[in-house]
Amino acid sequence: MSASITPPGGIDPRKDSLIEYPSIFPIKVMGAMVDGFAEALVDVALQFDPGFDASTMELRPSKGGNYLGVTLNITATSREQLDDLYRALTGHPMVKIVL
Repeated sequence: MSASITPPGGIDPRKDSLIEYPSIFPIKVMGAMVDGFAEALVDVALQFDPGFDASTMELRPSKGGNYLGVTLNITATSREQLDDLYRALTGHPMVKIVL
């Protein structure tokens, strides 16, 4: 007889996500083109992914040069980690949009 790992309500939280963990997960962030914006994002990313490699960031200035789009490639280890990272990024004063 094998032991069931599905909790008593029949819902397996590991199947609640379409993401397989761990995996590289891109997060797009946009903010004003100001000194220190990319560096501030690196600091936030490192809080949630200590192995974050800043050299993998993709930077794209807007056509008018007023905004900077940044793609952070995070090693996602759990849904909670990603949720906490999104909350930290959206609450950061330099960030306008997080996708």
